[in-house]
Formats: sequence, C-alpha cells, structure tokens
Amino acid sequence: MFRTLMTTGILALVLWACSSRQSAEESAKGSPTIAEAASPQTEVHGMEKKEITLNSPLNAAWVAAGEGIYDLKCLACHKLTADKLVGPGWLGVTQRREPLWIVNMITNVDMMLDTDPEAQKLLEECLVRMPNQNISDEEALQLLEFMRSNDGEK
Repeated sequence: MFRTLMTTGILALVLWACSSRQSAEESAKGSPTIAEAASPQTEVHGMEKKEITLNSPLNAAWVAAGEGIYDLKCLACHKLTADKLVGPGWLGVTQRREPLWIVNMITNVDMMLDTDPEAQKLLEECLVRMPNQNISDEEALQLLEFMRSNDGEK
C-alpha cells in the first residue's frame, strides 16, 4: 500500500513538473532569452548640441517626463538635493551650468569626460565615470526641464 501511494505521489509530481515547464515555455514565447537580454546594447549618442531654446514657462509635460526618466535612469547615482551620492547632487545645477553643457553631459558623456575640463573635475571628485544611459536628445531636454523645475523655476 505504501509503495503504491509513493509511486502515485511521484507520478503526480512528475506530471505537475512537466505541465509547469510547458506553461512556462508558452508564457516565455516572445520574451527575450537570457542571452538576448544580457547581450551588449548599442550605445546611443546625441549629436553634439550647439544651441538650446529654453521654455518659459516650463513645459509641465516635459517636467513630468523628465522626472520619469530621472526615476528610471538617474536616481541610483544622483540626489535631487545638493548631496553627492555616486554622482553630484542636482540641486542648483541649472544655476551652475549652462543648459548646453548639461544636455551634452547627458547625451555625450564620453566626449565631455574626454574633452571638457569641468566634466573632468567632476570625474576626479566622484571617482566614477558616468555611464552612457542611452538618453535621446528629446529625453535630455525633458531631463533639463525637470532639473530647472527642481531648481525652483516656474
């Protein structure tokens, strides 16, 4: 009796495992494989900006979009206060830096760290090279709008 019960239990476990695997495989269709997800992504670089037109008053939709980008890509390294985390805090950045400098630092970080003395000073202070976050030119402008809002501009 015990042997029959044990055999039935093992059989039920095997059937359950097989059906779970099949449903997992079906739900994974269309999802990237681990190898695909881990493969290097092509970096996106913005064109070196030459001119920026600022919105006055601030574009509320851009401020909201910029906050979303900050939450997703910047929050891990930058605080909205003046305090340094991994990178420098953002409070007052729009008073200390020109809009053009900020956008180029966001979209062309490698070029800025290689050629700009102020960016190089920040690298010496922070000791961590800012990664390319693949932020488009439009997203960079939205982040700038959010930074301006964070600095109290209306």
